[in-house]
Amino acid sequence: MSDKPETFRMMHTMIRVLDLDKSIKFYTELLGMTLLRRDDYPDGKFTNAFVGYGPEDSNTVVELTLNWGREEPYELGTAFGHLALGVHDIYAVCAALEAQGARIPRPPGPMKHGTTHIAFIEDPDGYKIELIDLATMS
Repeated sequence: MSDKPETFRMMHTMIRVLDLDKSIKFYTELLGMTLLRRDDYPDGKFTNAFVGYGPEDSNTVVELTLNWGREEPYELGTAFGHLALGVHDIYAVCAALEAQGARIPRPPGPMKHGTTHIAFIEDPDGYKIELIDLATMS
C-alpha cells in the first residue's frame, strides 16, 4: 500500500426526489442511514440532503436533491441501474422492511446465474436498491 494520497475518492451519488422529507425518512428509518446535512439554495431553488452510514470525509453517501416546485415524477430512464447495500441475513432484513411498508419488487433469493443472494427494494421515487447478503457472496 502506498503512502501517496489517492487521486480519486468516491464521494456521493445524487438522485432527484419529489418529497424530500419522505425520502429522508425512507433512507434513515428503513435503511438505517443518518441525515448528515441538509442545505437550502434559494437562488437555485433546490435543497440537498446528504444521507449515509458515516461521515462524508470517509464514506460514500447519497445526495437527495429536491428541485423546488417540481410536481411531476422524474423519468428514471434506462441508463441508471441501482444503488447497492450489503446486509446480513437478507431474508430477515426484507421481512422487516416489508413490515415497515417497503416495496420489494424482487424478493430475496439466489441470483439467476450465481449463488449470491440478493433482493431489490424501491425508494419512494422508484429508485431501485439492491440488497446483497454478504454471507453468500461468491
